[in-house]
Amino acid sequence: MSIPLDTLIDKDTNVYEMTCVAIKEAAIMAAKKDTEEELEKNHEKIVSVVLEKVLNDEVEYSKPEE
Repeated sequence: MSIPLDTLIDKDTNVYEMTCVAIKEAAIMAAKKDTEEELEKNHEKIVSVVLEKVLNDEVEYSKPEE
């Protein structure tokens, strides 16, 4: 799986915010043992999987009120 660049370019959101969410989600996924085995089985990388999920709005998050 590769990073969906077309979706990334077309996305009209705060890129910094999206990046922070992706970093935190990747850290959570990396901490799970079964995730690593599943990714290796499918020949995938954590970053690619997380970016695709974030770009497709599959990861829910909230930001603190300012």
